Amino acid sequence: MTIDLSTPALLFPAITLLLLAYTNRFVALANLARGLRQRYKESPDMDATILGQIKNLRVRLLLIRNMQALGIASFFSCVLCMVVMYLGRQVVAEYIFGLSLFLLLGSLLLSFIETQISTKAISIELSDLASKSVKK
Repeated sequence: MTIDLSTPALLFPAITLLLLAYTNRFVALANLARGLRQRYKESPDMDATILGQIKNLRVRLLLIRNMQALGIASFFSCVLCMVVMYLGRQVVAEYIFGLSLFLLLGSLLLSFIETQISTKAISIELSDLASKSVKK
């Protein structure tokens, strides 16, 4: 396989958009954490739903941190690949580009896992609402 300088540059927009999406997820979780903190302050005798949400939130924050780290490492590898190509080391550049693809793949896998956990969190919240509406 032979790649030129434009090949790793093709990943720049994709990685940048992914990092933006990850940042938006992080902001949403930060707002959720603040809301849960406020609910805890108002009612220190937390019910199981709030405790479940907090546990879920911690895992999701860890995943998002790692998603961002892998995305940044992938972006860094793409830039390093271009530098190495510029220096005339084509074979090394191809390995570095392969590494950047695997890092991006890891980031996407963590994103998938985080999405699954997020869906579970919404289910917990909805089940709580459903059980409260049945009691009324």
